[in-house]
Amino acid sequence: MERLRQRLEAAEKALAAFEKLANLKKPNDVERDAAIQRFEFSFEASWKAAKQYLYDIEGVDAGSPKSVIRSCREVHLLEDEETVLALEMVNDRNLTVHTYNEEVAIKIHKNLTRYNNLLHQWVERMNRKVIE
Repeated sequence: MERLRQRLEAAEKALAAFEKLANLKKPNDVERDAAIQRFEFSFEASWKAAKQYLYDIEGVDAGSPKSVIRSCREVHLLEDEETVLALEMVNDRNLTVHTYNEEVAIKIHKNLTRYNNLLHQWVERMNRKVIE
């Protein structure tokens, strides 16, 4: 349980940093790229917290980000439409290595506000369940 608390805390810190850039309306190239990198950190911290949550609280051992997301749907941490968005988020996270491609970077950046909101809700729900 201590590892879960550490993972949730790491996710919250990453999300706080991400939020500062995720909602910028007209970022310059540097701000956009920084927002995408903070998205990467936040996503990594959040899905790993969810993986630990599933293991510690639900007794589910999921290995990959997509299997963690699907399992979170099964235990009602994510709703159906959130699960679809979360799976899209994994795809975008996998594309972040191509941010040197302006088109890819712009596409990913357009989704950051939605991803930020979803990640916050996901982590908040896990925190609530841990406290209960």
